[in-house]
Amino acid sequence: MRLLFLGDIVGRSGRKAVVDALPGLRRRYALDCVVINAENSAGGFGITQSILEELIEAGADAVTLGNHAFDQKDALVFIERYPQLIRPVNYPKGTPGRGASLIRTAGGADVLVINVMGRIFMPELDDPFRAIDAELTACRLKQGADAILIDMHAEATSEKQALGYFVDGRASVVVGTHTHVPTADDRVLPNGTAYISDAGMCGDYNSVLGMDIEEPINRFITKIPRQRFEPAGGPATISGLAVEIDDKTGLATACGALRIGPHLEPAAPAFWAT
Repeated sequence: MRLLFLGDIVGRSGRKAVVDALPGLRRRYALDCVVINAENSAGGFGITQSILEELIEAGADAVTLGNHAFDQKDALVFIERYPQLIRPVNYPKGTPGRGASLIRTAGGADVLVINVMGRIFMPELDDPFRAIDAELTACRLKQGADAILIDMHAEATSEKQALGYFVDGRASVVVGTHTHVPTADDRVLPNGTAYISDAGMCGDYNSVLGMDIEEPINRFITKIPRQRFEPAGGPATISGLAVEIDDKTGLATACGALRIGPHLEPAAPAFWAT
């Protein structure tokens, strides 16, 4: 199985880059499953129903969220209608939506996608480790699902790394999101789980985490908000993680960063060379 995860979409620039590129990426690399984090896709804050439908139409099999999951209040309603839209599993009981969803791919494989949020420097939610353990116990790799992807939406790399080793051999992929900066630690862990601390973002990197530069600088210097954060509108770079998964075991055999941008040569990992 070939799985592609794309990091946090930020604003219109990021959305356009992903929607324009995704159909071609699916064809070129014969992708079996595509998962995208889109918690910043609506003006940098949350997601709308129309954006979700646009991403699904472009080729996303599942869309994950994070701490901005419900910034667009309509999401509290439409999230119930879309099993492809997945918010952090460790939100309190009774929160609308689902934290895990078994996605059937076009090729007939069942991929369990789980979204979970860390607790270090983040809003206080339920224990992410216990929440993930419960999901992996209820739906085991190669028993309930052909592959399992976990989007760990967290600030601290230590927390992300700890979760990676906690599930190593029980999940196909653990990919970090939230910090919008791609890390260089993509690897397959000893027991077969593909891992990266942060996939990066799909947005304009001539920015501060995808936002226009002036207001973040102003707030760091003055501590006084002057205006709301606005997504940067320049050409976007697509950042993600490409993973090759063994159909027999459901574990990763290879992984590597994928970067496509205005100042980059389109490049996928060597194991996806065409």
